[in-house]
Amino acid sequence: MVNALPAQKLPVSKTTDRSWFWNWLGVIPFFIFAIAFLILPSISLFVGSFQDSKGDFTFANLQGLAEQSIVNAYWLSIRVSAVTALGGGLLGFLLAYAITLGGTPRWVRAAITTFSGVASNFAGVPLAFAFIATLGRTGFATVLFRDLFGFNIYSKGFNLYSFYGLSLTYLYFQFPLMVLIMAPALDGLRREWREASENLGASSAQYWRYVALPILLPSLLGTMILLFGNAFGAYATAYALTGGRLNLVTILIGAQMRGDVLHNPGLGYALAFGMVVIMAISIGLYTWLQRRTERWLK
Repeated sequence: MVNALPAQKLPVSKTTDRSWFWNWLGVIPFFIFAIAFLILPSISLFVGSFQDSKGDFTFANLQGLAEQSIVNAYWLSIRVSAVTALGGGLLGFLLAYAITLGGTPRWVRAAITTFSGVASNFAGVPLAFAFIATLGRTGFATVLFRDLFGFNIYSKGFNLYSFYGLSLTYLYFQFPLMVLIMAPALDGLRREWREASENLGASSAQYWRYVALPILLPSLLGTMILLFGNAFGAYATAYALTGGRLNLVTILIGAQMRGDVLHNPGLGYALAFGMVVIMAISIGLYTWLQRRTERWLK
């Protein structure tokens, strides 16, 4: 009978310790960045919502959110964000489908992807100026339609400096972002899934309804929520385009923080805190929908 040898403890490798140290050292800048530009500002935002101009504790800032003008500002911002998220999501999804599964040449996909990468980051004052120069009252396209075709878009009810004009401007950077995110998701659809559904007698509509869309639904919902937040927090484009004539939450916050007449930093903090609450509700809704989608896929 062979006697079992006693277990011996292996020495801990110094290389493993060093690897662990270097791995954590690589993420330290991320934690520093998150603490400095996310956690600490959020704490300051929360504390400032309950302080008056003298630094004393008060609920007046949160009570001010119930004013009709502020409620209207939130509602307008939500409508602009929802319209551009849905419109940009639909347009971006169709464009992403065309360049991934639509059989377009590779150079078309490369060109659209490059444009989407540039357009999704083209916002603020340059974007507002570009639309004013193109679709303003004396813009290039406006004058072209008027002189060549006798069609004045402003006499027909269009106004670049209104809700619909601002929504159209936001779509310029909304749908390219949708293309960039949805193109890889569409690439992830395996050809075997479609072949299997066709072998079982499913039509193309049935394949998309019962196979493709349930798989893509979390990505669709997540991207649309991202588009909602992207538009909800936009400030420079709306201010440069409308000059503050549209009562958006971001413009109202800027007026409270740096305005001469409406200067009330505490209310500005409360308005920003309300935006955080709305975004938290949106993220919670996305999480709930994603769980339901995962349940459908099981």
